[in-house]
Amino acid sequence: MSHIKPLKLSAFALLVLAGCNATLQAQTSVPKQPIVAPLAVVKKAPVSENELKRWSHLDLIKDSIPGMSVDRALTELLQGKKGQKVIVGIVDSGVDIEHEDLQGMIWTNKKEIPGNGIDDDKNGFIDDVHGWNFLGNAVHENLEMTRIVKKGDDGSAQYKEALAQYTEKNDKALKDKQQVDFLLDVHNTIKKELNKTTYKIEDLSAVTSTDPKVARSKAIMTQIFTNAGPTFDPEADFGEYKDQVYDQLEYNLNKDYDGRKIVGDNPEDIKDAHYGNNVVFGPDKEKALHGTHVAGIIAQIRGNNLGGDGVASPNVEILTVRAVPDGDEYDKDIALAIRYAVDNGAKVINGSFGKSFSPHKDWVYDAIKYAAKKDVLIVHAAGNDGYNIDETKNINYPNDSKDNIKEFADNVITIGAINKSYGENVVAPFSNFGKINVDVFAPGEEIYATVPNNKYKYLQGTSMASPNAAGVAALIRSYYPKLKAAQVKKILMDSGVALPSMVVLGESENPDEKPVAVSSAESSKTAKMVNAYNALLMAEKMSKK
Repeated sequence: MSHIKPLKLSAFALLVLAGCNATLQAQTSVPKQPIVAPLAVVKKAPVSENELKRWSHLDLIKDSIPGMSVDRALTELLQGKKGQKVIVGIVDSGVDIEHEDLQGMIWTNKKEIPGNGIDDDKNGFIDDVHGWNFLGNAVHENLEMTRIVKKGDDGSAQYKEALAQYTEKNDKALKDKQQVDFLLDVHNTIKKELNKTTYKIEDLSAVTSTDPKVARSKAIMTQIFTNAGPTFDPEADFGEYKDQVYDQLEYNLNKDYDGRKIVGDNPEDIKDAHYGNNVVFGPDKEKALHGTHVAGIIAQIRGNNLGGDGVASPNVEILTVRAVPDGDEYDKDIALAIRYAVDNGAKVINGSFGKSFSPHKDWVYDAIKYAAKKDVLIVHAAGNDGYNIDETKNINYPNDSKDNIKEFADNVITIGAINKSYGENVVAPFSNFGKINVDVFAPGEEIYATVPNNKYKYLQGTSMASPNAAGVAALIRSYYPKLKAAQVKKILMDSGVALPSMVVLGESENPDEKPVAVSSAESSKTAKMVNAYNALLMAEKMSKK
């Protein structure tokens, strides 16, 4: 399932009910010295709208925001240099390749003649001009735990665990439905009173009715606006929350729903490999929101005053492989998607998806090894449950370890998410963590990028952190093409800027409990944040060895 993190509905309800040991570097620091986290970061000014739209490109020292120093890298290290094009595979929900801010950034299969109905390059995929759609016309899908439960009790530990998690998740979805229905009723009451669909917190002062329901709705919405932040839009955000919860009950957790039938393949047979179609944004372009956002983070056109800026733009081409439905992806689709991207020249593959069960994980492991053999880096999102994924019960698939400890490949890097405020709360509370299975962190909260039909949106999740890191990986592979995938992974990890020595990890279920900070060594292998400036400095040194 794609790793976008919505604000929890339960958090809204609770709001309603609750009423480095380093020296500070000056801005005039000597050029080409690595960026080091200062002892304290004091925000120089409130974050402007323009800064918010591209905060992941800003710099901890210069801007007092823990971005990846992309702007600084481009102006101080890459000015006048020419990189080569790097193909980045986006294994996701599909990409709107017609988006205005991705033009010129889309991979084209030059071996294929568009629209002639012939497999010109003889790879088994007809007219795969801009990638492939392994889901065909499928959109919604069960969670993997639902699929396991549907098959019946086979006496396995996997079935027992899937049933326990399914029961817990279904019960929670039913409670969330009650909450979202309540919140929508509150929202609709205010809409009717204001006679407008979209409103801001300042509009609530115009609500003067003494009707108890209206007065209560006004108080609740005031509280939500106060806590939700400047980008909160009740009409859009509540609508998304409703879709999320209702889709869970109607599709993801519905044992009677069969989302795969329309695809026409046998998902239990890896040799049944040629299915789907060439419409890489799928049957409903709006449903390619997640993949289009991921693609934009990496590749949206820089400096055109549209949306944000792509981390690796203009030196990338996006190769779309649609394999992630609204629900859990099939292992078979992911394995074949990785192989397809590798076979068509991708040097970096972004995987902003994950799930708790993986019945055919060996198919995916084999694909990861195939990518390693072909020198392809896979950048993967750590997941959004706020869990320690070193614990066996919290494994986030796909991964690069059969025992959750020892890696079997050196080409997979797992990314957690940070927010824009450097301090002990810099790790996004939703981000998974783990000193064995999370490698490094990248910006993943309030990230502004492309969504279908020439629109733009803020989204948050390790889904957004992963392409930020993948963008830096693509920059390295563009300007230092002789470096291997394993070297690029090492650079991204070793060159990062240190997290604060103490950080808060995970989400507290009790909002009255003050979160406890722990050593940042518990967060990940590196306790660092990806930094493009430092990465390119290290790549320069490594390429000369």
